[in-house]
Amino acid sequence: MRGAVLSAFFGMVLTFATAFGAMAQQADIESTITGQFDAFKADDFEGAFAYASPNLQMMFQSTENFKRMVTTGYPMVWKHAEVRFLDLREIAGAQWQKVQVTDLKGFTYLLDYQMVETPEGWRIAAVQLLDAPSVSA
Repeated sequence: MRGAVLSAFFGMVLTFATAFGAMAQQADIESTITGQFDAFKADDFEGAFAYASPNLQMMFQSTENFKRMVTTGYPMVWKHAEVRFLDLREIAGAQWQKVQVTDLKGFTYLLDYQMVETPEGWRIAAVQLLDAPSVSA
């Protein structure tokens, strides 16, 4: 009986620790994405580029290349009115954060951010536009 109680107690502690760890991970991921959105809002592309993963930074090679990609390919991220975090999922071992963005014209977009953990913290490894924009009511 005593062994069963101890086992149940340690099971509860492990469950709590796992849940707490997942909540902390989500908060860190959201903080990274929010930091990049804040940098975009301030037209600080150098600051926004710092939130990109090392692989993305190597791919774009410069802040100017990154800026060109964002302003032409993801204008809703650069000039946004509202950002809402949806679900964080693990897909094939990678963390994906779904984000709803409303642009300055009231159109909403769903984006998926692939996140990687680096020694400097969570960084953005990829962004995918999930569906066509829609008018918000």
